[in-house]
Amino acid sequence: MTTQAAIVLIVALIVVLMVWAFAKKRRSVALREKFGPEYDRQVREMKDRDRAEAELDRRARRVEKLSIRPLPAQERDRYAEQWRHEQAHFVDDPRSAVHDADRLVEEVMRQRGYPVGEFEQRAADISVDHPALVENYRAAHDIAVRSDRGNAATEELRQAMIHFRTLFEDLLDDRMRGTPAPAPAR
Repeated sequence: MTTQAAIVLIVALIVVLMVWAFAKKRRSVALREKFGPEYDRQVREMKDRDRAEAELDRRARRVEKLSIRPLPAQERDRYAEQWRHEQAHFVDDPRSAVHDADRLVEEVMRQRGYPVGEFEQRAADISVDHPALVENYRAAHDIAVRSDRGNAATEELRQAMIHFRTLFEDLLDDRMRGTPAPAPAR
């Protein structure tokens, strides 16, 4: 190999490495912007940025294949009324209200088109479209589980209801994922 060919090969290799590093950095920035605090949580949990980013990519691809849809106005109204009932119920029986709020969030997710099997998969799916709320969803669900075992204080139950309500309201919103709100009836 001539000196000139070696130099060309080295320059080409440097360019390829620079392009690869730039693409990797862009991917990291895009995932961090999309997932927010969930990005940092996943990196901390996996202790490996590349594996965490691969997991977040996998989630996004999985949710992209789902048929997430807005709720018809009548269903939204019915669910909103059920939520108001659970909030009022909290005063008399906080533990039961939190349990029912968890169930109601799951039911709305199902109606929107999210698979609702195991909780961790639900949280992973929610993290794609609701990244700012998934951490609170996990906390609220944890409180609900502890409450079912009799291990949650009233203040924790109140906090769980607040977290569930925030996600619940977001799930009822039709404008999620670029879906326009229906036109008002004339």
